[in-house]
Amino acid sequence: MFTLKNDTLEVSILDPIADQDRFGTRYCTGGYIFQITDNTHGPLLSGPTYPNDFTWFHGQGMPDAFNKTPLKDLTDASPAALIIGIGLCNLQENVVTAFCDWQVEQTDTKITLTTTQAHQSFALELTRTVTLQNRTIRSHTHVKNTGKAPIPLNWFPHPFYPQPKTDELCKFNVPVNFSDNLGFEQLDNGFISRKNFPQGSGFYQALNHNAHTNLTVLQKHPTLGLVSATCSYVPSFFPIWGNANTFSWEPFLERTIAPKQDTAWWIDYEF
Repeated sequence: MFTLKNDTLEVSILDPIADQDRFGTRYCTGGYIFQITDNTHGPLLSGPTYPNDFTWFHGQGMPDAFNKTPLKDLTDASPAALIIGIGLCNLQENVVTAFCDWQVEQTDTKITLTTTQAHQSFALELTRTVTLQNRTIRSHTHVKNTGKAPIPLNWFPHPFYPQPKTDELCKFNVPVNFSDNLGFEQLDNGFISRKNFPQGSGFYQALNHNAHTNLTVLQKHPTLGLVSATCSYVPSFFPIWGNANTFSWEPFLERTIAPKQDTAWWIDYEF
């Protein structure tokens, strides 16, 4: 793993080569934040199977994903497709057939990973940068379309927080609502709370919103009390999910990048 650290926090980031057995067809292999450790309080992140056996599909820490829009020509009937940040994949067997190569530059508090990917009429350059400043971890993404076809982009962060000490989970700077369900309810103070403790695969719920500004999240944490995150974008599809081990929110970013165009965004996690 790669490590970023300062006087209070240590950020563990998976190495796309040395940690390749931890990757599959779901999460981006560059800039995968696997754990954040507080010098006083210990590990701050969880996962769907944490602290038991790790699986690449469930993940751990603060991964993110481009896997919802595999890139392949519409006339191609084969199962081969390019998944941004992962590589060439066999969609039928759900396996990676060729991982992308990353160029890495690192200091004590910053790491930049860059890769180029191409398949059929698609080509791109992807840069992932993770920085640590005081108690803020920024995950920054830049995608440049270097191919002939437009690139449909569908990306989401999937941070896994440990179960708080109470049923209160998170609240947002934008109004949200959702239909009645077994797993979650919204309290008068604006916090989304567990309605029933999740068993098995947990509870999943899509949120309705009409946001016109970028998203900020206040998240309850069992050791730090309250942490936060800020996205540089307005989310489109916006679900939440949690099982007995963890809780997560997933604000999707959806864009189309025309040839010779690029786009960038970031998310700040504050502890």
